[in-house]
Amino acid sequence: MIASVSGRVAAIAPDSAVIEVGGVGVLVHCTPGTLAGLRVGEQARLATSLVVREESLTLYGFAADDERVVFEMLQTASGVGPRLALAMLAVHAPNALRVAVAAADVKALTMVPGIGQKGAQRIILELKDKLGTPDGAVAAALNGAASRPAWREQVHSGLVGLGYSAKDADEAIAAVTPEADAEVAAGRTPAVAALLKSALRALSVR
Repeated sequence: MIASVSGRVAAIAPDSAVIEVGGVGVLVHCTPGTLAGLRVGEQARLATSLVVREESLTLYGFAADDERVVFEMLQTASGVGPRLALAMLAVHAPNALRVAVAAADVKALTMVPGIGQKGAQRIILELKDKLGTPDGAVAAALNGAASRPAWREQVHSGLVGLGYSAKDADEAIAAVTPEADAEVAAGRTPAVAALLKSALRALSVR
């Protein structure tokens, strides 16, 4: 495995860079964030991951070793290849992905082009114990997300899936929150199906 490359930056393209290593120009595919830190003519070091296929050898490069680790771990999820893993890191930093997976934040993952709701749910299920715990202040975001009742995200996703806007979904959730709170106060877990029906009624009488 080629774990890293170091050398002069010979060229930069929208999705890749060429690093001169021992007189050889090595093409490395990178995220926009990694490319932004490179300058043609200057020295650079990139952590790399080599993806081997029958017809090709493709090298992916990252500004930090942690990005490479997450890139490789993402590909252990069903349906996630190197291009999609790179797209995920283009949208979210490694810690942000850890937060999204640990907090089951489907909405954050579907911000990545090529990931739908079902794909996001599968990624969360398969990676929840693999990506590790978010570091530092980013963990505070996880704690905040974890403190939100699970029914909120489920009802929100259900309404958006039915064609309502995120704003409409937020308003409907606000309308059914007292009903959910009453269930919790009675020692019961709020029923998502019942709350979704109530939310739809609230939207129909606006």
